[in-house]
Amino acid sequence: MGRAAATGGGRRGARRWLPWLGLCFWAAGAAAARGTDNGEALPESIPSAPGTLPHFIEEPDDAYIIKSNPIALRCKARPAMQIFFKCNGEWVHQNEHVSEESLDESSGLKVREVFINVTRQQVEDFHGPEDYWCQCVAWSHLGTSKSRKASVRIAYLRKNFEQDPQGREVPIEGMIVLHCRPPEGVPAAEVEWLKNEEPIDSEQDENIDTRADHNLIIRQARLSDSGNYTCMAANIVAKRRSLSATVVVYVDGSWEVWSEWSVCSPECEHLRIRECTAPPPRNGGKFCEGLSQESENCTDGLCILGIENASDIALYSGLGAAVVAVAVLVIGVTLYRRSQSDYGVDVIDSSALTGNSLLLNSAMQPDLTVSRTYSGPICLQDPLDKELMTESSLFNPLSDIKVKVQSSFMVSLGVSERAEYHGKNHSRTFPHGNNHSFSTMHPRNKTPYIQNLSSLPTRTELRTTGVFGHLGGRLVMPNTGVSLLIPHGAIPEENSWEIYMSINQGEPSLQSDGSEVLLSPEVTCGPPDMIVTTPFALTIPHCADVSSEHWNIHLKKRTQQGKWEEVMSVEDESTSCYCLLDPFACHVLLDSFGTYALTGEPITDCAVKQLKVAVFGCMSCNSLDYNLRVYCVDNTPCAFQEVVSDERHQGGQLLEEPKLLHFKGNTFSLQISVLDIPPFLWRIKPFTACQEVPFSRVWCSNRQPLHCAFSLERYTPTTTQLSCKICIRQLKGHEQILQVQTSILESERETITFFAQEDSTFPAQTGPKAFKIPYSIRQRICATFDTPNAKGKDWQMLAQKNSINRNLSYFATQSSPSAVILNLWEARHQHDGDLDSLACALEEIGRTHTKLSNISESQLDEADFNYSRQNGL
Repeated sequence: MGRAAATGGGRRGARRWLPWLGLCFWAAGAAAARGTDNGEALPESIPSAPGTLPHFIEEPDDAYIIKSNPIALRCKARPAMQIFFKCNGEWVHQNEHVSEESLDESSGLKVREVFINVTRQQVEDFHGPEDYWCQCVAWSHLGTSKSRKASVRIAYLRKNFEQDPQGREVPIEGMIVLHCRPPEGVPAAEVEWLKNEEPIDSEQDENIDTRADHNLIIRQARLSDSGNYTCMAANIVAKRRSLSATVVVYVDGSWEVWSEWSVCSPECEHLRIRECTAPPPRNGGKFCEGLSQESENCTDGLCILGIENASDIALYSGLGAAVVAVAVLVIGVTLYRRSQSDYGVDVIDSSALTGNSLLLNSAMQPDLTVSRTYSGPICLQDPLDKELMTESSLFNPLSDIKVKVQSSFMVSLGVSERAEYHGKNHSRTFPHGNNHSFSTMHPRNKTPYIQNLSSLPTRTELRTTGVFGHLGGRLVMPNTGVSLLIPHGAIPEENSWEIYMSINQGEPSLQSDGSEVLLSPEVTCGPPDMIVTTPFALTIPHCADVSSEHWNIHLKKRTQQGKWEEVMSVEDESTSCYCLLDPFACHVLLDSFGTYALTGEPITDCAVKQLKVAVFGCMSCNSLDYNLRVYCVDNTPCAFQEVVSDERHQGGQLLEEPKLLHFKGNTFSLQISVLDIPPFLWRIKPFTACQEVPFSRVWCSNRQPLHCAFSLERYTPTTTQLSCKICIRQLKGHEQILQVQTSILESERETITFFAQEDSTFPAQTGPKAFKIPYSIRQRICATFDTPNAKGKDWQMLAQKNSINRNLSYFATQSSPSAVILNLWEARHQHDGDLDSLACALEEIGRTHTKLSNISESQLDEADFNYSRQNGL
């Protein structure tokens, strides 16, 4: 009907178009008067006449062209003599309009409705700075009115997802995060999640969240959450399905408690068992580690089995007689020597040696080393011998030394070739009952196996404190690599807390479970009842050679009951905390204080621990001897500081700059050798130039510093220079060489610095001086990047430019994601304060063009935040 009216069929149709023809003639004249040749140009207004301006009842809406189907744009106004469309600034030809006219019965005014069609070709042919748009212009006797602009876009939805969800295996009650980035499309696609082809309704399950950037988050995984998950994207054009992601929620097995011991068997053993059923492993969970059956002697070792034949009886009888004979002979010799000596045979004071030339002859030259070195096969069984074997120092004065002298008869039997000296230091002796293994030299292997391996006594704790308020600050444990960053605003205004931080240097309370090893110190921060409003950053050093292919690293926390529980794996997704693993330290964002540590579970034999190897030396009590102590400790600053502290106390000197050794988890042992000793100047005791340390002792060397001691002897007192090489190597692994070139005289020795000076002062910094980024600049960055941006230039891009590429869901839950990202940046750059790199990252994003390092104090908004180049800017 409308199109018939437009073609002018009939007298009534002709009368309808008379006003339009008049407007056309008037417009043509006006165009000619302006000197234009566009016959379609229409006036913005017509001569005024009594009436009102047109009012739009219906305006054109935004529209999308689907495939090749044109769309219709409509508008309706009253009172209106004419209505025409204008698209992209140009009038649409009159022949493309379809018009209808009616009468508003309530007002008696004429109502005009017009629509046009827009085709896909028209939109594709348009090349402008904005989308294709159209607008209505209506005329009345009083003037003109314009409608809103309606954009016309070609709708589409690409086939491929920008990111498909990936399958996961998670422990029960762990967090599941499935990422989905739908295909690019116009209009933007809406996302829906399917589980096993059934839609997921997050409103019906509080444990599921599907609102965060199209991701699916299951806060606490249940066994019922296992299944195939699919991300569905749809708009007005099409629907797309992502690849399905299989999620497996597993349960690791646990041991029941041990059963009661069984009845003692004829073999003098009883058994007890336990089963892996509390709970049993499910969905591929780990089977229980450890023994399922345990046996032990049930007669305290007093069980005597029957002797099978007469030959055994003869053998045991002969051995018994021999033992009795030797015992009688030893007792006789002992009584004789006591009758000839005022000092006795077993223990004499060193002051007695000054006048006893028989004990100091060349055949019986005392060995003043205190290491566990034995030049013959010796087995210490006597309680008195064990008590004398103390962890004494190489550096105690001669007056504090006790001398263990064996009788000449025992020497003739080959039990000992020379006297053994052991330092008297009762405060550092091991309590009775400690199981310390003293290795012996076997006839088939000339290399002694850790002959003089020992451990240094240490303090039980390092501790530092500071008082912090609303402005925040930084607490640093000097020379340990451990620090705590309290962000600005984490503590409420008008409040202040005394915050402490300590490192456990005693026996670790975290006991290794199976193949798991401790990779960091146990760090405690508190007070535990303190509440922060934004996460704080705890930096803990570690000794792992970081690689997700070879290590599975966990953050653990000690409970109030003293047990350790896993907080998260550093590769997991979590909204409760965040772990960022750097090559030598882990930066953890936390909201509660407590005791934390890092553990690692090697996945392959290529897992590597980084060891720091160093050599210390000092003169022995014997003026001709010089002692070398070679340390192999975890490559953490706090572990090496413990060594340095004890060596300073004992008078030892660092002889070479410490070096790094990569120690593989391939179960092969460590060998330490002294090489290239100058002949005719120095000599080392026989069979002590090479020592071997078992793999397990090195791999789990997180209790006390591991070291081997070597004793060198000068031929003459005039020799004051020592040069040699220390080779530390792992069988089928890496090696490291320490070059010793030193003077044994302290006055001529060159001092080697232990630590960099930058980490030795100001353990507690409060307020603005503790931060590298000025507060006003920090506020501007947060205001800029916290706001979502259609082009992705928001806090997620800020995180990406700072090498934070995983677990972004944690930041999405924070009130200011950018602020938390900057806190993490502060923790990572506490030493270098590399503001230039941060400025470059911001410039790459394109949201700022100012280099932070060039901002002067006059540009800062707050007068309280004055920074200088001396503060790292």
